[in-house]
Amino acid sequence: MTKYLTAPLSKEDCADLRIGDYVYLTGTMYTARDAAHKRMIETLDRGEELPVDIKGQLIYYMGPSPAREGRPIGSAGPTTAGRMDKYAPTLLDLGLGGMIGKGKRTQAVSDAIVRNNSVYFAAVGGAGALLSKSITASEVVAYDDLGTEAIRKLTVENFPVIVVIDSKGDNLYATI
Repeated sequence: MTKYLTAPLSKEDCADLRIGDYVYLTGTMYTARDAAHKRMIETLDRGEELPVDIKGQLIYYMGPSPAREGRPIGSAGPTTAGRMDKYAPTLLDLGLGGMIGKGKRTQAVSDAIVRNNSVYFAAVGGAGALLSKSITASEVVAYDDLGTEAIRKLTVENFPVIVVIDSKGDNLYATI
């Protein structure tokens, strides 16, 4: 099924999604990769607040290339989600609405998705230039010193993703 949703997502939005659904996201989401995730967990371990409110938000596992003239961002393809698996359950338990990446996730992440009525989407690897066309604005909002791994706030329009793990725990990769 094809769905058009506004990000950030509500719990109801997540509950209605099923594996294999094609979803076009419009709204805002954040980027974060390994270094940003590590820093977020270290921040939480010190008892401090995260630099962005992640409740209901989507994190796209992506490190952009430099923007071309007249564009808000360069190539914006997904990175392998498994590298964030040791951090994802904590963020999901704090209210993260979902994640976008590529590749399989651990059982601990799948369990956290179910526990929190969240979702894991895949974006098509190797299509970073095409995906960047759905990004209308990009701004660094935290950890600027991390360069391409800084946390960015993206504004997207009809950003294409596929539901891989839904809020019931069904996993598209396990069914094909």
